[in-house]
Amino acid sequence: MINFNYETDFELSNEKAIQEWLSNVIVSEEKKEGEINYIFCDDEYLLEINQQYLDHDTLTDIISFDYSVGKELHGDIFISVERVRENAIDFGVSFDEEMLRVLSHGVLHYCGYKDKTESDEKMMRQKEEEKMKMFHVEQPKK
Repeated sequence: MINFNYETDFELSNEKAIQEWLSNVIVSEEKKEGEINYIFCDDEYLLEINQQYLDHDTLTDIISFDYSVGKELHGDIFISVERVRENAIDFGVSFDEEMLRVLSHGVLHYCGYKDKTESDEKMMRQKEEEKMKMFHVEQPKK
């Protein structure tokens, strides 16, 4: 089950569509969906987690804690909405596109993809692009 939790003044407008998409991303990687919690927060909240649990004193857009068991994915994924917003501007993409990238990034980590080396980061970007193409929003019928 994919859950969305909000620790800041933000809410996804299409939770159901995003949940379905993330479920499809998991299946496409031949994994099983366990309990995955997304926690949307601000920079300050995520910086505190980064300092307390990872001993890093930097801002980041996402921190994921992986509790997966075998092929069944479980974990907590913290996302700074402020960082996603700023990164979207820096990368010249829409906020929604950057949010999809970050949402998929967390799950891809659970699927075994890394981003510490240049080659790992390249593979992660390819996977993010591939998974983002799987997201479809139903257009209202006219």
